[in-house]
Amino acid sequence: MWLIMKVFLLQISAFLLFGGGIHCQASTRRLTFVVKEASYTRLCSTKNILTVNGQFPGPTIYAKKGETIIVDVYNRGKENVTIHWHGVSMPRYPWTDGPVYNTMPNSTREGTLWWHAHGGWTRATVHGAIIVYPKNGTKYPFPKPSAEVPIILGQWWKSDVNAVRDEALATGADPNASDSLLINGQPGDLYPCSKSGTFKLTVDHGKTYLLRIINAALQEALFFSIAKHKMTVVGTDGSYTKPLTQDYITIYPGQTFDVLLEANQRPDHYYMAAKTYSIAPVAQNFYDNTTTTAIVQYRGYYTPSSPPSLPHFPAYNDTNASVQVMAGLRSLADAEHPSNVPLSPSTKLIYTISVNSFLCPNNSCAGPNGTRLSASINNISFQSPTIDILQAYYYNISGVYGDKFPSVPPLVFDFTADYLPLEYQTPEIGTEVRVVEYNSTVEIVFQGTNLVSGTHHPMHLHGYRFYLVGWGFGNFDKNRDPLRYNLVDPPLQSTISVPTNGWVAIRFEASNPGVWFMHCHVERHLTWGMETAFIVKMVNTEAQICLRHRHATMLKLQRINIPKISLIVCIIQISLFIFFKNC
Repeated sequence: MWLIMKVFLLQISAFLLFGGGIHCQASTRRLTFVVKEASYTRLCSTKNILTVNGQFPGPTIYAKKGETIIVDVYNRGKENVTIHWHGVSMPRYPWTDGPVYNTMPNSTREGTLWWHAHGGWTRATVHGAIIVYPKNGTKYPFPKPSAEVPIILGQWWKSDVNAVRDEALATGADPNASDSLLINGQPGDLYPCSKSGTFKLTVDHGKTYLLRIINAALQEALFFSIAKHKMTVVGTDGSYTKPLTQDYITIYPGQTFDVLLEANQRPDHYYMAAKTYSIAPVAQNFYDNTTTTAIVQYRGYYTPSSPPSLPHFPAYNDTNASVQVMAGLRSLADAEHPSNVPLSPSTKLIYTISVNSFLCPNNSCAGPNGTRLSASINNISFQSPTIDILQAYYYNISGVYGDKFPSVPPLVFDFTADYLPLEYQTPEIGTEVRVVEYNSTVEIVFQGTNLVSGTHHPMHLHGYRFYLVGWGFGNFDKNRDPLRYNLVDPPLQSTISVPTNGWVAIRFEASNPGVWFMHCHVERHLTWGMETAFIVKMVNTEAQICLRHRHATMLKLQRINIPKISLIVCIIQISLFIFFKNC
């Protein structure tokens, strides 16, 4: 059996890297992750799933700024797995980021992040939270809650999830929808054989609770609400925000939200619930139209309502409701949490993001009109190489990728029109990346299209956070829309959803050299090719040699004389300052 061991060093403060050795200036804890199969029963049937430590969802990593966490990860499953540390920046260390074929398998963050498998659809069950508390001597920018609770939203298929993927790829059709949604691994009361396992949150009247919500679902954007209670958003993607009080939130795959729940209602049982936001027709089984529930139960002596109250949700296809939270998010933009949004970007890019299709002989596929579904960015459907792009870049291996990813859409049309020519639906196939200069300031406008199916796209950029400076419906107007940008207190995020038939504009400083994956976090769109990568150049030749040396060291560790064991040393930083000697 292949045993892949990865040692991950999560450091949440400053450290010094001297001559390849690590000298930590903070306390250190060590964790062990064992990737292995485990038997789980949901919806009246049992199957084996891939897990970490036999847990589903996987273990939560808790840390404070100033603390070092070492995670030893052993793969004892039946398939290759990489782990991506979602929302965690890897300053000058892209090999530890996690996506296959882009980097060889692995900040200044505080709040809720998460980790998950990358490659295949194994992240359906291989995922967990990363919670980073304020460092000692500092505090939250809001009143300290009485307790903190991770809320991980997910999906469950009765069949093997990779078999679902394989069937969809074989037929060219949309994959089958999941059989249930999940809150902390449980479907909830409204599903068969599920009531006893329903997650319950016990609260005391008058106290406030911090819910750390993660959308780990493969496919679904989710409305989330708690019956008769309001929630106040205070953070997203590991960054604090100005308080935003809502009856519900919309959370897209890959995103995290920190929300405060005040237990201020009559003592009773109340459902917290999540249901899908989708523009697809209900009858066509394109999405999971069920509702997952958990119970908020007040402590005390009373006769609870039976059944508990359900929250009121918008209509499943209410696109205006789906953008309500995004429209209201603002960063703190204060002295302790400054907003450093680039004001004059040196590199401006416009990327169309589309669901596409390929023709099949005799219309023999199961996609629309006998086609095979695909997806693209700027009309290029990404084809994964056999050698990872990072290795090819640092070792100058030719023929692995191209560096001519277009800066603007190669096809210009009314992107969000109701009816579009069929010939626009077929993309090019390629392995193209965008090269940007170190420390350049970048603006990307993601423009949704109505090709095949206009829908939302949660776009995630590895290795970076970015400022959401603008968004809108319809086609982006380069002359008018930038005049409405928020350059004062835009939210700082790592995953942003492009509205259905709309656009978003983001900005960031390309200060982290390496190869960084960018993709839609709807898993079927990623599988179909809605992905690319950025190569951020080195500062100078010496820096490139240094990084090349680190990579060579990792390769040497893989060749240790232990049969079929490969060791990768991964360094992840959640820090205020990173210092390198010679590197």
